[in-house]
Amino acid sequence: MVKIGINGFGRIGRLVMRAACANPNVQVVAINDPFIDLDYMVYMMKYDTVHGHYDGTVEAKDGKLVVNGNPVNVYACMKPEEIPWAEAGAEYIAEATGVFTNEEGASKHFVGGAKKVVITAPAKDKTTPMFVMGVNSDKYTKDMKVVSNASCTTNCLAPLASVINDKFGIIEGLMTTVHSTTATQKTVDGPSKKDWRGGRGAAFNIIPSSTGAAKAVGVVIPELKGKLTGMAFRVPTADVSVVDLTCRLATPTTYEEIKKVMKEASESERFKGIIGYTEDAVVSSDFIHDPRTSIFDATAGIMLSDTFVKLVAWYDNEWGYSNKVVNLIEHMYEVDNACDCCCGK
Repeated sequence: MVKIGINGFGRIGRLVMRAACANPNVQVVAINDPFIDLDYMVYMMKYDTVHGHYDGTVEAKDGKLVVNGNPVNVYACMKPEEIPWAEAGAEYIAEATGVFTNEEGASKHFVGGAKKVVITAPAKDKTTPMFVMGVNSDKYTKDMKVVSNASCTTNCLAPLASVINDKFGIIEGLMTTVHSTTATQKTVDGPSKKDWRGGRGAAFNIIPSSTGAAKAVGVVIPELKGKLTGMAFRVPTADVSVVDLTCRLATPTTYEEIKKVMKEASESERFKGIIGYTEDAVVSSDFIHDPRTSIFDATAGIMLSDTFVKLVAWYDNEWGYSNKVVNLIEHMYEVDNACDCCCGK
């Protein structure tokens, strides 16, 4: 069983915890957050405005967070190098603070006994490998110590772009994500030095914003480097976002053929639990708490010509992404513990 530690019990950290509790192959054994005491941690684990009351038992006992009878060590260290991960047996760390987003910062977890670190955000450096499950996760090797799970939007766009590019070829494309509100936004108008629009009240506005998600696809799919870029509209919904990929194809096709290809991908072993497919008249709330990260909406897309198409895919930017953090850790553990001999085990 994979022993996981979580650094940062914020939005993603808490949902990684919930996702791990629902996965029999992993166990969270330690959580570090210097800003949340144990009693508050119990409360935040129990209740969630979007995802509801936790379906399990949560309590504080003997200085530990006990979830479904399993004790979890709790620490309050400000610096990652101070966290005693080895004491709890935590080997794979979900770095979910949003602060230590490069190899240098994330590597400090090794001082306390961690073996591997997954950054739950795009890496801020160019040396940290970035992975999207089903797209390039097969490129992970056991010598890699710090990796990135990319962003929630890249986890939606990359599987879609991968399938379309493999079958038809993408000459170039523009992506727009209509993205739910996140914790970095303001409840009312306030200062935002880098992004003036981002300082406007989240509940009152549709806010144009930048995103590196489309360009990041070029990192996980090198063939698409320089062919995609994109932007975001932040909207006043609590959860679930949607990607619009408008692209020129190298191979002429029909929309019916694209639907067929996406449906087949959703049923494939490679994209199982990653790509979804629907022809229903769905809206964003229909995907709250969906663990898949790229649900193709077959009836929302449109085609102008046989090489110019707009494709639509939904994703729960919180729950879907958090599940993929856990899935990536699972995959890393399998690779790390695979036999190097010729037996194939």
